[in-house]
Amino acid sequence: MPAGDLDLAAALAASSADFAPVMRRADDLFMMMSTSGTTGLPKGVPVPLRAMLAFEAYMREAVGLRTGDVFWNIADPGWAYGLYYAITGPLLLGIATTLYEGSFTAESTYELITRLGVTNLAGSPTAFRLLMAAGPEAAAAVKGRLRAVSSAGEPLNPEVIRWFDAHLGAPIFDHYGQTETGMVVNNHHGLSHPVHPGSAGFAMPGYRVAVLDAEGRELGPNQPGVLAVDIEASPLLWFTGYYRKDTPAIAGGYYRTGDSVELEPDGRISFIGRSDDLITSSGYRIGPFDVESALIEHPAVTEAAVIGVRDPERTEIVKAFVILAPDATPRRRWPKSCASMCANSFPPMPIPARSIS
Repeated sequence: MPAGDLDLAAALAASSADFAPVMRRADDLFMMMSTSGTTGLPKGVPVPLRAMLAFEAYMREAVGLRTGDVFWNIADPGWAYGLYYAITGPLLLGIATTLYEGSFTAESTYELITRLGVTNLAGSPTAFRLLMAAGPEAAAAVKGRLRAVSSAGEPLNPEVIRWFDAHLGAPIFDHYGQTETGMVVNNHHGLSHPVHPGSAGFAMPGYRVAVLDAEGRELGPNQPGVLAVDIEASPLLWFTGYYRKDTPAIAGGYYRTGDSVELEPDGRISFIGRSDDLITSSGYRIGPFDVESALIEHPAVTEAAVIGVRDPERTEIVKAFVILAPDATPRRRWPKSCASMCANSFPPMPIPARSIS
């Protein structure tokens, strides 16, 4: 052992086991995160100690974590969802958490769920789609084992919800949040309401959200706008601004997330896309998420990503990149087949077959 380590060990052994508590206030710094924010370069996000109240509420109300659960959030702790809710959240409730150092694979995930008896699982739609891609046979060993599954990081595709119900016998609930806020809109495991595909759910207890137009006015149902958190009416909101940076997203009593959504008549929030990701084509405003969700319904498609490409006649056209399922033989007919599926899923929109690759 190096000399410096020996000195440290000796100092620790000689120290008293009694110490005075160090008092802290709710607004004292708990951790510092980094995010690109709603726009621009990465920024520091100070997370105060009082954020733990919101983390605990999410674990209880949305994740539905209970005493006796074997909990595994497969998100990397280097990501906010992992650090907030794979480590901090369950430990706040006094419930053990599961960490796995290996690379993610469908096989290792199914094996760990079986071996550890995982009952409550959290992760991202990307990971869940990879579980789907492994096929129903791989899923059969864990069918009925999972009591609750939570999804965050990007909108949850309807096909994933249906597949989990059919092949894992598990309800999977979509949740919405950001590094700046933690989770604020959820389908709650603790409440009895049906999951509507495409809906992120309701505002979490302790938050009030609204949909704003460009002038900052609240919009009613079925009108697309920007999702915002009402600061005064949200006692669990802990974000007050970026570290030593201006935060134009906070103005007029709201924190604007930068995500385009619609308020449903029953109070749910339905995701459209990032405000700067919407595609304008021949007068249509197209959310990439809707097209991506339609594409992964295709039996040959495992993953899909959609962007807008400039077009002199239509402003933009929709271009999709897809990853074929392992058992799908690449054929020239796939682009046309995928485009036809999109055409059948939406009103007439400019999604030419040649723009799928």
